[in-house]
Amino acid sequence: MKKITDPRHLRRIAVVKELFTYSFRPQKLHEETTRQVVEHLNTIDELIKKYASQWPIDKIGKIDLAILRLSVYELTVTRNEPVKVVIDEAVEIAKEFGNDASPKFINGVLGTVVKWIQKK
Repeated sequence: MKKITDPRHLRRIAVVKELFTYSFRPQKLHEETTRQVVEHLNTIDELIKKYASQWPIDKIGKIDLAILRLSVYELTVTRNEPVKVVIDEAVEIAKEFGNDASPKFINGVLGTVVKWIQKK
């Protein structure tokens, strides 16, 4: 079982926080991963729009969107972590920072993205 002090978990939280802040006002980014996510933002957001089609991107909660952006980046661009790890981390972060519906919403969208990846 992972610990809350796991450096990878803490790094993901730092990136999510920075992406959350960036969604309100673009600014200088400190985390390299955040810079990479922002660099791929158009592609990432297109996937989110496609697989969360019931929710226009501007209607998704900013923290949920930040979590989705990092997770979709990890699933489609870096692919360094197992799919299960990425989804579990996203759900845990959603439990910590999102609302009551966030974990289920995040899990559903990422599950659909993973099905698309597996078909490719």
